[in-house]
Amino acid sequence: MTQHTITQHTITRPITPEEFAITWRLVDWRQEYDDGRLQYPMGENPQGLIAYRDGRMYEIATSADRPNFVTGGQWDADDAEKAMAYTTSMCYAGTYELQGDEVVHHVDMSVYPNFVGKSLRRTVSWDGETMTLSGRMEEGTSEARTVILDWRPL
Repeated sequence: MTQHTITQHTITRPITPEEFAITWRLVDWRQEYDDGRLQYPMGENPQGLIAYRDGRMYEIATSADRPNFVTGGQWDADDAEKAMAYTTSMCYAGTYELQGDEVVHHVDMSVYPNFVGKSLRRTVSWDGETMTLSGRMEEGTSEARTVILDWRPL
């Protein structure tokens, strides 16, 4: 994970349901920790999509420079390669509710099993070009942070 200094982000206006319910391309994913750290969990050029349609949603994000497996295939590669593939990706799906300036993702399935059955609340902002989803994670721990993902229409 790359570390940098924290930057400010401006919220401009709420997004309408019609603007929201499309497929979006990930342009930035950063985590601003309460202790001042700034990290880019998928690197500074992440790849990803998030889509909202008919009350359902999915999100997939990966690092742009993920290495191919060399020790085996999808199921029989060595544990280190499979762990790296997990570390450089995130995906989940479920239902969603747009509630004013927030979206709630009700997670049905996820590569990260701890998300399953959870409701992830994200603040939504929209400047007419970029939609930003932000939310708090791991409150009350040394890893407490604000997660900020910037998306543009696909």
